Formats: sequence, structure tokens, C-alpha cells
Amino acid sequence: MELDSAREAPSREGSSLPGESSPSALGQDFSKILHRLTGQEARRGNNASGVPLKDLGALVEATECERLFEGTGAPPRGMCEILGQVAGALEKYAAPPKEEEGRGDGHPAVAEKAAEVGVLFLKLLEKVEAAKSSGVCPAWKTGLRHLAGPIYIFSITHSLEQPWTSPRSQDVAREVLRLLLQVTECGSVAGFLRGENEDEKGRFALILGLLKPDLNKESWKHNPAIKHVFSWTLQHVTRPWLNQHLERILPPSLLISDDYQTENKILGVQCLHHIVLNVPAADLLQCNRAQVIYHAIFNHLYTPEHHLIQAVLLCLLDLFPVLEKALHWKGNRARPTTHCDEVLQLILTHMESEHRLLLRRTYARNLPAFVERLGILTVRHLRRLERVIIGYLEVYDGPEEEARLKILETLKLLMQHTWPRISCRLVVLLKVLLKLICDVARDPNLTPEPVKSALLQEATDCLILLDHCSQGQVKGLLSKILQSCEDSKVVTCIRKVQQASEDAPSDGT
Repeated sequence: MELDSAREAPSREGSSLPGESSPSALGQDFSKILHRLTGQEARRGNNASGVPLKDLGALVEATECERLFEGTGAPPRGMCEILGQVAGALEKYAAPPKEEEGRGDGHPAVAEKAAEVGVLFLKLLEKVEAAKSSGVCPAWKTGLRHLAGPIYIFSITHSLEQPWTSPRSQDVAREVLRLLLQVTECGSVAGFLRGENEDEKGRFALILGLLKPDLNKESWKHNPAIKHVFSWTLQHVTRPWLNQHLERILPPSLLISDDYQTENKILGVQCLHHIVLNVPAADLLQCNRAQVIYHAIFNHLYTPEHHLIQAVLLCLLDLFPVLEKALHWKGNRARPTTHCDEVLQLILTHMESEHRLLLRRTYARNLPAFVERLGILTVRHLRRLERVIIGYLEVYDGPEEEARLKILETLKLLMQHTWPRISCRLVVLLKVLLKLICDVARDPNLTPEPVKSALLQEATDCLILLDHCSQGQVKGLLSKILQSCEDSKVVTCIRKVQQASEDAPSDGT
């Protein structure tokens, strides 16, 4: 552990072995403060644990920047390493407590400590900026290299809105991040991580190295901020810079997604989704990584959490093209079933029996993408899709009618891709569409007018497509309804269908 080595630093600095140069007095002062920061009293949150911060602040303010990075009688590298250890200890000191041990009344104390530590980091960065501007202390680059990682982790930990932060700690952390980017001459966090220029090495590998000890199976829950820092950092690095770090980012993402808490599952799936989007398919197919991701998130589809289902389906839809690159279809045989078929089959099974509105909307929201993805191969699922479409169109979905609107979009895509198989379903689909139009037209006040208009327009479009698929049979059947229908909205929809049929080419579809 880095802190273990940091705790041993004072004893090493305080020793004077034969043949070794004695350490500087300044280095000894920093080492003593480091020992106090990482000692038992500080780790237990003793009331006196804030004293090292005051002493450190006074020491940094009283030390000129040239002496801070050059040291007195100590090699610049040794002094800069001590500063890096102090920065790492400060970041750990301000970190939120372990989730099982953390109590709600302890969060204000964490935010207060974070604000104090943030002020110290601002002082250190101002010293770096002063040394950089003076031009007489080239060792500031070495010092910044040791300081940048812990300071970045601290700023991300406390700049986002979390239970352990307060408005003041967030403001201080954001100012620390702003000054860090200024000192490193980076225009954005992405530039800081990947490098502003092609020939410049970014700090993403450095940050991953600092996070690694806290991102294994035994320790990743000791600090509840680590998962957020990892996820936030990961999503700021895109292609083509991400694939070179694949071996270091994939295991933590899988670990977080495999947790029992829904919040962590969603966070892990979002990390995996970012990897799928920003790593070339060839790299994902090596060593069956894409299959590993698929199996890791497929089982989440059995959970009843709609937010998790939404994240998983979005990830899977972008993963399918990668998985299908490994499939080879020979024209003289039937096309093999794909992972998309497997997922759609499971979704339709759940949709048929689902009664919770949030889950119904989540499934309906993503169903058009699956039909679009499979295209003509959707005929494999036609019977089940028909049952789901009919069932969902018959049920009121609340004022926004999101589920029914998405189901109508699905029906339109289904008819466009599988039109030769639609005519035999003419009567069933015509009945359900007409019933929907009548229900919406007669709805007095439950649904807002814009939503009603959207439903009627989508249903009318479906009737027009159904008429094309059945070679004009819908037009003939609807002409009889006009003679007895008195509802103006229903009549308007029917006339739109007839007009579209007359304007369509004589060969139908």
C-alpha cells in the first residue's frame, strides 16, 4: 500500500546511514507532518487531527517555491517524492469513510476536512504556478508530476454532488481542479487525462495506477468515492486513446457491475457501455472480451429495476454489432440465431406478463431498436410481437402515453420489415388500431391534447401501412365505418387513410 510506504518514510528520512547524505531540514519537517497525517490519531478522526493541516499550511506558506521543490541538501527528486506522499496522504485523509462504518452524522465532518485539504492543495498548486512563472526552478515539473494524481483524485471525489460533500467542499474541489488544469496547461479534463497533443503522454495511466489498490474485490468498497472517480474518469477518455488501457479498465468495470446493489450495477454497466463504444471491435473480440461483457450484463435483465434494465439494453444494442462480427453466414443455410434474438426473446417473455408501468415503458422504449436491428429476421418473433403489441395498445399508460406511442412505432417498423407476413394478421391489427383511435378520441380529459394528437397520428400511419401490406383491403373495410361513425376525430383518421391509399402507387408496397 502507498500509505504504508508513506508511514515508513519518516523513519527512513530520520536515519543517517554511513555513506548517505543527511536529509534536508525541510524534508524532515514534511516527513514528520506526513507521519502525523497517516498515524492512528488521524485515521480515527481524533479532534486534534486537524493540527497537521494547520502546520502543513503554515510550512507551505513560509517556504519559497524554489526551496520547496529543490530542498536543502536533498536531491530534488527526493523532495518532490515527499510532496507526492504528502498529497497522497491528504487525499486519503479527506476521503469518505467506509460505507458500512460511515454514519449520516459523519458526512459534515468529511466535507469540512475536504474543504481544509482543498485549501492546502490550492496553496501547493499556487507554489507550483509561482515556480513555473519564475523560470529559475525547473524541478517544479517533477513536483507537479508527483502532485497531479492525488490532487486530481481529491478534486473529483469532492466536486461531484455526493452524500459526503457540501456546497463549500464542492466549490473548493472545483477550484482545485480548475487550478490543476491551469498549471498543467490543459484545456479540459479529457486533455489532462489523454494529453493535449499527440506526442504528449496523458495522465490516465497514472490515475489508474493510483486507483488500482482500491479497485480490487477486497477493497473497492472501503472508499465509496472510488467507483465514482473511476467511472467519471473513464468516461472522459474516448477512442482512440482508450483501447491501450483495456486490460486495466475492463476488470474494475465488470467488478462494479457484478455487485448486489442496483446503484453499483448501473454504474458498472455504464462503464462497460463506454468501453463498448470507444474500443475497436477487434480488441473486444480478442480473448472473448465481448462475450464476457455480454454474459456479465445479460443476467441483469432478470432484475425488476427499470433504471438498470434501461442501461443494460442500451449497452447490449451497441454490443450486438461487435458480437455479430464473429458470426459467418453461409448462404446455403438458414441464418444462425444471434445474441439480439436471444435478448429480444427474453424481453418479449417479460413484456407479456409485466404489469409495472415503469418496466413496461422501459421495455416499450427500446423495442423499436430491436426490430430495426433484426430487420426481416424479426419474423422469427412475429407471433410474440403480435401478442405484445395488442396487449400494450389496449392498456392506458398514463398522461404521457409513452408505452403506447413506442408500441405504435414498433408496429410501423414491423410492418415495414415483414410486410409479406402482415396481410394474414389484417383483422386482428385493424381491430386493435380502430379500438385505440376510438378510445383516444372519446377520452374526455385524462390525456393532454398534444399526446392525443400524436397517438391518433401514429395509429393513422399504422393503418396506412396496414392498407399497403394488404393491397388496399383496409380502405374497403373502413368505408363501411364512415357510414355509421359520428365521431369527428375518428372520421378524420379514416379519411386520411383513404386519401393516402388513393395517392399510393397501384402496386401497393
